[in-house]
Amino acid sequence: MSTLRPFVYDGGALIAAERDQVAFWRTHRSYLTAGGVPLVPAPVVSQAWRDGARQAQLARLLHGCRVPPLDHALAVSVGELLGKARTSDPVDGTVALIAARLGANVFTSDPGDIQHLVDHLGTAGKRVKVTPLR
Repeated sequence: MSTLRPFVYDGGALIAAERDQVAFWRTHRSYLTAGGVPLVPAPVVSQAWRDGARQAQLARLLHGCRVPPLDHALAVSVGELLGKARTSDPVDGTVALIAARLGANVFTSDPGDIQHLVDHLGTAGKRVKVTPLR
């Protein structure tokens, strides 16, 4: 029996959902049908959420996702990663670290930024697949 590779969504994936991009929704639905539950790190939600009354598609997406929190230990690890990678986006850092810990597939509109971060995570980073959104 094969195990599904975890999915992690960044802000670009949430924007694709909000814009009702067919290719994104097709991939998302297929993953749910296969039994997967995508992850959207809490800082990613903060980055995309503005007005729930106007973001019905985003709310619909998040309803089927798990939102892991940014706790103290993860925040420290993200800061250390940003220092190593000489970059400053804690949202991307959180996405990269969670993906590396799970060996996940990251759906992102910033594949170069995420790849740069996972490249600084050694062996764990090599388990991450960065998938650009089109």
